[in-house]
Amino acid sequence: MRTSTILQKKFPAFSKFFSTLTDPRRTHKGNFLYPFEEILFLTLSAIISDAKSWEQIRVFAEDQLDWLRKFYPYESGIPSADVLERLFARLDTEAFNECFIGWVHEKTGLLKGEIIAFDGKTARGSSCKFSGSPALHMVSAFAANNRVTLGQMAVDEKSNEITAIPKLLDLLTVKDCIVTIDAMGCQKEIASKIREKKADYILQVKGNQKTLLEEVENVFGITKIASADHHEDFGHGRIESRACSVITDLTFLDEKANWEGIKSIVRIERKTIHKQNLKQSSQTSFYISSAKFSASKFNQTIRGHWAIENNLHWSLDVLFQEDSSLKKKGNSTKNFNIMSKMALCMIENEPAQKISRIGKMKKCAYNQGFREKVLNC
Repeated sequence: MRTSTILQKKFPAFSKFFSTLTDPRRTHKGNFLYPFEEILFLTLSAIISDAKSWEQIRVFAEDQLDWLRKFYPYESGIPSADVLERLFARLDTEAFNECFIGWVHEKTGLLKGEIIAFDGKTARGSSCKFSGSPALHMVSAFAANNRVTLGQMAVDEKSNEITAIPKLLDLLTVKDCIVTIDAMGCQKEIASKIREKKADYILQVKGNQKTLLEEVENVFGITKIASADHHEDFGHGRIESRACSVITDLTFLDEKANWEGIKSIVRIERKTIHKQNLKQSSQTSFYISSAKFSASKFNQTIRGHWAIENNLHWSLDVLFQEDSSLKKKGNSTKNFNIMSKMALCMIENEPAQKISRIGKMKKCAYNQGFREKVLNC
């Protein structure tokens, strides 16, 4: 695919990583009314401006055509919603994802000790009863401190996260970072892969690793606690306390031989009081880790894992309405998911701290100067 001189001049980073994408449309005629790079720029500009569907992208383009022509010719005007959907339905998701990973790594730059949370999310509206195709389930790697997605991989169902996580790890640079995964990812092969990538892991232990869970619980009954921490949070209509206990003497943990680099086991005891009705609940969770942190740091890091729920999954649902999406053709759901995460990364990196994410998207819709700042034009 050719790279326009405008793209190189105005968006050198975008050109560097996305110009290698192959246009999925038939090429025997040698030309198209709507060049590929024009469509990519239009789509990203519309999504950061609160467009949530192909039709809304088309409406944005019609209203902002003069602004779009500051950056590209758009000699044939604006593509229809059907043209947009057909193109993204055929675009190679794996190639698009690799371009995204390279772009986001250069844009953010991970620091030593960054928490990288792996978790899956199902786009419930993406299933199709007529074709029998299941809803899209996407496993994402999320940098909790930078609040950006580093990469993703689509799977057919939640159980396939086990095979997707190592593949996604192979695409990422996670050296000196802390990888956190819930119980689905507590697998010996995944622990080994994380250590191979020169990162530390914190993996939740549940019943899918029954022997390991029983041994961890027993060790906490017979071994001295190396470090303890207690923390309370007040907000969202509740009081939550988290007591963290850490053991680093793994003499009585026979399973340690099966887990690459394991150095600590962790227990988190959560108690929650809901202010409105004073209802109380409690939960105890266990973790294994290749790190040897203090209880305070483990407590903070494990809580940081849930940034992927609060910042990424919430944003996809609320800001981009992913669960109610009707983008079902071919790869369109997967590729729109990637474009949404690109938009979210740009929104998060815009330094107007007093404006919420949805506020920034609304401002992009009516303020061209602010939109250009978010796009880094």
